[in-house]
Amino acid sequence: MASTEPTTETTALIVEDDKSVSQLIRLYLAQTGYRVLEAGDGLTGLRMALDESPDIVLLDLNLPGMDGIEVCQNIRNESDIPIIMVTARVEEDDRLAGLDLGADDYVSKPFSPRELVARVNAVLRRTKRDTQKREETGNQLNAGDISVDLDRRSATVLGNEIEFTPTEFRLLAYFVESRGRTVSREQIIENVFGYDFSGYDRTVDTHVSNLRKKLEAANPDRQHLKTMYGVGYRFDV
Repeated sequence: MASTEPTTETTALIVEDDKSVSQLIRLYLAQTGYRVLEAGDGLTGLRMALDESPDIVLLDLNLPGMDGIEVCQNIRNESDIPIIMVTARVEEDDRLAGLDLGADDYVSKPFSPRELVARVNAVLRRTKRDTQKREETGNQLNAGDISVDLDRRSATVLGNEIEFTPTEFRLLAYFVESRGRTVSREQIIENVFGYDFSGYDRTVDTHVSNLRKKLEAANPDRQHLKTMYGVGYRFDV
């Protein structure tokens, strides 16, 4: 995987109450070229995320004062800063909850520091790519009865706005952009989630299933998402 070239202007905020873990992450990020900020509790992390406007946040779930899920939710209410959950809570429900609230990736402890840096680079690459796509294609994506507003992060079916989780919205936008062609789980992971790790296939299938249910509930006469068995998925208009 190609590496990015962060500079001292690329800022990462670590929100972690375990000082040894925070120092380890800081060391590897700083060696890669990132400017690093640290917070030891949820409330301080939330304040720094909103006041300092870092380029990415690495967020533990088990935090004093305010847990990581609540911090993530509050950040997402105010900002689109990329967020990577870094936590010992490895249950799939925890991972899905974090991703559904708008986290961009999920790293389980214990982790490889080099892999974590690779995840940070991958999320920032994807964020940059998404920004470039909006500039190239405009802020509106349309496919039949579906309209996606990338700036407002909203989508309508038959003119009615549907509530999607942040992950479902990114997935819908990717499918609309890729309409008419089959995409593999690996392509979905790369373009929607940013980086592969064990267990992501099930995560992809769960999100696609939830997205399909919402689309079909909004317009029972159409079945946009089709499973291409052994290959992936295809979105048809």
